[in-house]
Amino acid sequence: MSPATRPAPSWARPWRWLPEGTLVPLVAVLASAVVLATGALSPDAAGDLLGRTWSVLVFLLAAAVLASLAGVAGVFEVAAVWAARHGAGRTWRLWLLVVGIATAATVALSLDTTAVLLTPVVLALARRARMHAGAAALLALTCAWLANTASLLLPVSNLTNLLALDALEGGPAGGGVLAFAALTWRPALASVVATAVVLALLHLPALRTRYDQPGPAEVADPVLLRVAAAVVVLVLPALAVGLEPWAVASAAALVLVAATAWRRRDALRWDLVPLPLAVSVLGLFVVVEALNQHGLTPALAAVAGTGDSFGDLLRLAATSAGAANAVDNLPAYLALQPLLDPSDPLRTAAVLVGVNAGPLITPWGSLAVLLWARACRAEGVPVQWGRFALKGLVLVPVVLVAAVAALAL
Repeated sequence: MSPATRPAPSWARPWRWLPEGTLVPLVAVLASAVVLATGALSPDAAGDLLGRTWSVLVFLLAAAVLASLAGVAGVFEVAAVWAARHGAGRTWRLWLLVVGIATAATVALSLDTTAVLLTPVVLALARRARMHAGAAALLALTCAWLANTASLLLPVSNLTNLLALDALEGGPAGGGVLAFAALTWRPALASVVATAVVLALLHLPALRTRYDQPGPAEVADPVLLRVAAAVVVLVLPALAVGLEPWAVASAAALVLVAATAWRRRDALRWDLVPLPLAVSVLGLFVVVEALNQHGLTPALAAVAGTGDSFGDLLRLAATSAGAANAVDNLPAYLALQPLLDPSDPLRTAAVLVGVNAGPLITPWGSLAVLLWARACRAEGVPVQWGRFALKGLVLVPVVLVAAVAALAL
């Protein structure tokens, strides 16, 4: 067994007695319980917080079920094999197609979809096509980076966007999905392009390699595949007509649950509903709300600055990215939200640039990165966090400057 794949020693895993995936929810529950028990957050304030965030939590659960059942139906497998066959054995062509698929999955189905569901499919495809190790690593990193940097365009692309959507209502940009996209499409496009350029420059040798053409995708149930693909495609038009994201995701998930029960009942499991993740998010909300009420907001205001010039927006985006890498992007956004004014949507967008595209240096900067790392390990691909951080230090400044420049236009 190589050092890269050898399991960590027991002393390096002091929480090894906990079932996998329960450490973060447990910490979140304990921290929020302490906050409520000590009165750091009053029951009334906690109730107000739940009233402001329940739709985000419902969307999180529904979107996860929707994406998981789309994966069960083979949507991502078919997309990946289609990309490989149209790549014609050239890694650079396949990579460009994966960039497109990862961007579309992130935009339409949220960043967790790309991190959790597309990553293992792409890595399995790389193994099947006997791709060069460097090319497989490039595809894996592409999924991790675009899961975050491509999550600026729509409210459903990232939970932070859903929180910002409510904050923007009443401002000059207006509320709703189309108004949100009108505000974010320039930085969203710049962020994706900058990510692709940095990836290409860092992995030029891998892009010159070739791979074997894989066989056709193995689809267990073509009918279920067609239903799932249709549901996924219809999500965006449903959002565009002004329906609430949580309602769209819930309805789409229910349709796929019914279709899966009809065609593949054995694929329906309770663990499709990510309750531990929802508990973690709710716990983070409670803790950060308490911190905001006890002095965090003024401290951040001094660092974040004011104004709408390119330099002012870049300072705010950099502050947001730093906070996200320090404590995770969701609590970072909640900590900065009290500083934002609906009448100044550019500053809200700058914060989203920082917390969405910026948390790619530390492993905990984004929950999607942790989920991506778990997916990589499940496929036998080790994640070297030192190298991940160094590459992130190259990417993040480039993306922030590009996205904020596009926003300032």
